[in-house]
Amino acid sequence: MNRVFVQEHMFLAFLDTLGGVSESSSPYALQDADGLIRRDDLPDGWYLPTRFPGERSDDASAQIDSILGYDDAASAHRGEPDNAEQDDTTDGRWRYIEHAESHTRVFIRLQRQTFAVPEEVRITGVVYLPWRPGDPITSRLLRELPTAQIEAAINKRLFAMKREQTIAGGKIVLPSGRKVAERDLLKPLGGTAKQDPDFYQRVALQHGRLAQQGDKNPSATMADINGVALTTAQGWVAKARARGLLPPGRRGRAG
Repeated sequence: MNRVFVQEHMFLAFLDTLGGVSESSSPYALQDADGLIRRDDLPDGWYLPTRFPGERSDDASAQIDSILGYDDAASAHRGEPDNAEQDDTTDGRWRYIEHAESHTRVFIRLQRQTFAVPEEVRITGVVYLPWRPGDPITSRLLRELPTAQIEAAINKRLFAMKREQTIAGGKIVLPSGRKVAERDLLKPLGGTAKQDPDFYQRVALQHGRLAQQGDKNPSATMADINGVALTTAQGWVAKARARGLLPPGRRGRAG
């Protein structure tokens, strides 16, 4: 997890460069509008303010990434071989939380890990702001940020599936309690949505595994694996997306 530490006056100056919100702008942007994080996802002692700092009318995540140089290292090494799958950083969203007792303010960067199987959300950046400008950030405050708890709560809410490690290898527990071995994800799905309550979860897992392997058109490959028409496989994927089991498709990207 990347951690970026800046003093309050510097970061607020960054936000000022993004442009203020005019009094005529309405409504204000809400931090939980996209459902990525909600107040109930935070443990006791932490809370999620309804609005973004400065009561902005838009989500400034992309601008914050740019100002902090979030992608600078990746840009410097672009073109070099990389054996690891990497998620598109444009999916990252900065959200602002506060600690009730210390009044420490923290920006956390949430990003969907689309190459994970099952898919998950992880914290991929942190910016601390002290309650009083110029106060130091202590190691105790850093240790007290409950990143694992926040991630677990978000993923439990967004993704009903979870991975279970066994002696024989990784298995995925579906919402019904049924277990699927990761090695079987690319086998024909079998059944229908009416017959199998986990059908679209299995669609999402198969699609995600193909994307993880670098497949440029997972829907077409799914059609081949399952012996169905391409339009049928595309319909499965669309319904899995509608249920929040897959991220929205990007324009111009096949599958």
